[in-house]
Amino acid sequence: MIVASDLGKLYGSIEAVKGISFNIEKGEIVGLLGPNGAGKTTIMKILTCYMFPSYGDASVNDYNIFTDPLKVKQSIGYLPENAPLYPDLNVIEYLEFMADARGLTGASRKERLEYVLDACSIEDVAYRGIGKLSKGYRQRTGLAQAIIHDPEILILDEPTTGLDPNQIIEIRELIKKLGKEKTVILSTHILQEVEATCGRVLILNEGKIIARGTTEDIGREMKGEVLLDLTLKGTNLENADKSLVSLSGVKKILNSKKVEDTKRNFHLSLTPQANAEEEIFDWAVSNGYKITAMIPEKFSLEDIFIKLTHEGGENAN
Repeated sequence: MIVASDLGKLYGSIEAVKGISFNIEKGEIVGLLGPNGAGKTTIMKILTCYMFPSYGDASVNDYNIFTDPLKVKQSIGYLPENAPLYPDLNVIEYLEFMADARGLTGASRKERLEYVLDACSIEDVAYRGIGKLSKGYRQRTGLAQAIIHDPEILILDEPTTGLDPNQIIEIRELIKKLGKEKTVILSTHILQEVEATCGRVLILNEGKIIARGTTEDIGREMKGEVLLDLTLKGTNLENADKSLVSLSGVKKILNSKKVEDTKRNFHLSLTPQANAEEEIFDWAVSNGYKITAMIPEKFSLEDIFIKLTHEGGENAN
């Protein structure tokens, strides 16, 4: 759906984006993270054909950014950080103008106008001047214009800026709903927003991608291990340690303690292999133990972000 290959962008002698490559598939919601100046907005502007890269290539919805920029723009709904609004128009006038600009006519035009007013919760300000709207309502109006033509791809730069907590939840739910059918790239400084919305992240620093994948994937690569709390129920559990640590997916038992007469808790360090938990499950069944809890340690996106962007990080596959 979106393919970037060795993309780079120079502003004079400053290289804002340094030869990055990534793929994003249909139905993915991908978070684009990084400190100020990392290159996030530049990448978005390249993918929306607002500007061309200094080198490299990209395709969006199978259209090349150099040879088919108009087709790319038709495929995309774009919400820049500062929404492109006209303060002298009211909301409905502005959305009608955007619908006309996108070539919507007849029943589909009317249907899409009604949809975006409802989806972005702006019916009550439809006839209010944009210049008189609060920051939150202006942001929601900007999002409405991005989705009015029912694009296959959404590129959203700080979409919840200025919204109150209830509005943020509403927009998150809308983005997740849209992401079931569309491809979404979401840039934000709110890490909780990424954890609540995105299935995968690309973390940038100084123009390079320094990590990519799910929060768990990145955390696993950083630590080289997975931590797991395991609680078993059965008999002779005091002898389970030696058998458990013999499994290929278990690096070591960090702690083992009796919980009840027939229950024991194990805090395990696992190897990064993908099937370690499955191996433990099969081992428990074969030994007649019942698993009452198997809880992997959650990696904090905030901790990952700070560590990678402060220390530079290394490219993750």
